[in-house]
Amino acid sequence: MCRRFGRLESIALIAVLCAACGDNVSTPASRTQSAASTNAAPPMADAAVPAPFVAATTLEQRVQGGLQGTGPNASGASPVAPVDAPATPSMVIRDGTASVQVDSLEIAIHSVQQLATTFGGYVGNTSLAAGDNQVRSATIQLKIPAARYDEVLAGMRSIGKVEAVSSTAQDVGEEFVDITARATNARRLEERLISLLATRTGKLEDVLAVERELARVREELERYEGRLRYLKTRVATSTLTITVHERLPLLSATPGENVIVDAFKDAWRNFVRLVAAFIASLGVLIPLAAIGVAAWLVRKRFMRAR
Repeated sequence: MCRRFGRLESIALIAVLCAACGDNVSTPASRTQSAASTNAAPPMADAAVPAPFVAATTLEQRVQGGLQGTGPNASGASPVAPVDAPATPSMVIRDGTASVQVDSLEIAIHSVQQLATTFGGYVGNTSLAAGDNQVRSATIQLKIPAARYDEVLAGMRSIGKVEAVSSTAQDVGEEFVDITARATNARRLEERLISLLATRTGKLEDVLAVERELARVREELERYEGRLRYLKTRVATSTLTITVHERLPLLSATPGENVIVDAFKDAWRNFVRLVAAFIASLGVLIPLAAIGVAAWLVRKRFMRAR
């Protein structure tokens, strides 16, 4: 009995020792997991943070992470791309004037016309000045595509000596946007009045009032659309006014004069004036000569008588 009890006691002691060794001998993964679970902070309850705040914060973090490359979406495959605002077309009216000195006026006019045709434009108003006492000149107005305005300015160098160039730019983008919005509202009002007129079954006065309002709205809409077409045309086409003139004379400050010819003319005038002065002096010389001859004859007779 004592031996049997001793064996049972020995077996129990061995089991206790094995259990203790099993608790002390553990794998590194189990130790790391246990340490992490021991040091980890207690989880926060979801009810502590309001749902809208969590959703807003998460959306803000996602957008910032997509734009800057950080945050929850930084490691994602597709970051959030910024949305570009719609581009507004450039509405600028460009006009200009230029003065060019040329050798021959006829050749310069033909060159300006060819310049406009080459760049897809056409010649508008033209004026010519060729008086006797003025420099021969011509003013030509060109209508050219706005995209090729600078090319036409550069092409004027082939015509002659460019003396002056002036360009102006008028931005009509604000007016274009304003009129576009008004035209859109007028078009919507027109559709509303048409539908109202189609379903109107009231008095004749009401129907006539709706028709008058519809006519007024259509008139405004046509005016807006006409202004929009004008602005589009002016923006697409630039106006360049070129003045070409011949060289000033080298020997005279007055255009159309020749110094040699003027010298011969002055010599002839002086000769004519001299002859005229001599003829005019005969009215004085002839009476004096007659008086002198008469006095000499009287004196001669008197001397003979003595």
